[in-house]
Amino acid sequence: MRLDDPEVVRAEYASERRFASRKAAFRFADGADAREVTFDAIVEARPARYLEVGCGEGELAERVQRELGSEVVALDQSERMVELTRARGVDARVGDVQALPFENEEFDCTAAAWMLYHVPDIDQALSELARVLRPQGRLVAVTNAREHLRELAAALGTERQQLAFDGENAEELLGRHFGRVERREAYGWLTFPGRSEAQAYIDSSIVYAGRRLNQFDGPLRVRKAPVVFVAHKQ
Repeated sequence: MRLDDPEVVRAEYASERRFASRKAAFRFADGADAREVTFDAIVEARPARYLEVGCGEGELAERVQRELGSEVVALDQSERMVELTRARGVDARVGDVQALPFENEEFDCTAAAWMLYHVPDIDQALSELARVLRPQGRLVAVTNAREHLRELAAALGTERQQLAFDGENAEELLGRHFGRVERREAYGWLTFPGRSEAQAYIDSSIVYAGRRLNQFDGPLRVRKAPVVFVAHKQ
């Protein structure tokens, strides 16, 4: 099962249930909060116009609109995610990052958080994100490094699926389309109190769906390794 298969992605995000469950697991996390690192990178751009692709349920887009006063447009291929984002008062539209429905140089800042590894043609997506940015604009792109949740995969007796856009290859991919790329890590730990909480995360994950953890006592501590890339357009 490939995370950049359009049919898999469409099925996964037709509903918010599994997505919300995965996000809820991070209430057990410590260390830097990647969501705050992402927001801070957007704040630095002081965007008058901001585009978010793969907006999910719309929390980040709504926060940018509310706290920065930016004109915000959010895009997602899932009709359900667009519906949820519109309910937050954000201009949200169904669309494809590989063919953005905008003119050149419309936005001061774009963001793609944990979504580029779902895109079949990443170079085309990055080319489009660069195209709609004004000179000196920035893309804030978030993904995970290969060590992310490694211990959880080990507990299942499997290897983590390598992402097409991850903490190890993202800088090179971004560098093909942007003049300068910064890397900001948000590493820490995720401690599941017990087996039931860890299994709930597994059940909500498209990567691990159908697998069962063996019984164990006590907490399960796994590393989290999100990386926020800030790519500057010349």
